Amino acid sequence: MATEIRAEMVANVWKIVVTQGDTVADGDTLVILESMKMEIPVLAEGDGVVSALHVAEGDVVQEGDVIAVIG
Repeated sequence: MATEIRAEMVANVWKIVVTQGDTVADGDTLVILESMKMEIPVLAEGDGVVSALHVAEGDVVQEGDVIAVIG
């Protein structure tokens, strides 16, 4: 079953750490967001493979936007 990883706040996508097809474990950092000069890691919420990335570095995400899908 696929898990959608969503943004918890409005932020800029500062750095993408994984690529589509990467295997990740629960708690691994997928993306680092930047908001109000703070770096916020977005973590995997389970083990799996990154089946889709919906953001690029420099994008602005809104609360609730899908960042990645782990299958």
